[in-house]
Amino acid sequence: MKEKNMTRITLIDPASATGGVADTLAQVKSAFGVVPNMFKAVANSPAALSSMWSAFGALGHGRLGAKLGEQIAVAIADRNACHYCLAAHTGLGRRAGATAEEMAEAQVGRSADPRTAAALAFALHVVENRANIDASDVDGLRDAGFDDGEVVEIIAHVALNLFTNYVNVALDVPVDFPGVKLSRVSR
Repeated sequence: MKEKNMTRITLIDPASATGGVADTLAQVKSAFGVVPNMFKAVANSPAALSSMWSAFGALGHGRLGAKLGEQIAVAIADRNACHYCLAAHTGLGRRAGATAEEMAEAQVGRSADPRTAAALAFALHVVENRANIDASDVDGLRDAGFDDGEVVEIIAHVALNLFTNYVNVALDVPVDFPGVKLSRVSR
């Protein structure tokens, strides 16, 4: 039922999965054309797999849009030294319409677009300060044109990406997307 791999836990083989795990992995394969290793790792917990897949789906249809969601993801991945998420979300960002330059800039928390720059700065500030932010940080997002719903959605992206970063780093999930070099030295 599980395939051999280099991770710290086994990767669930989609061909051997049953029940809800099989159904979710089939949805993942339909979306990506393959089942990425991260999903195979998370599939060890049906609850975690269902939660993660549902969150990706909900946020993918959120008001921020796929491109900004992927830009937030690469900024957080770089900050957390998550090679897996950096590679995956760089590719997904390109699929969502971002240029290679936009994704490279997002990786270091920058954007030529003031609204995107504000979202990236906020997301990284939330990560770096473990959500201990000031009212002025939220006001900065409002000044950049975000409403309260979008502020919450940015935080939801942060939370989802922290989960996936932690899974991939802690469990040493093998990267199965074209690699992207981290911009930061791991701390």
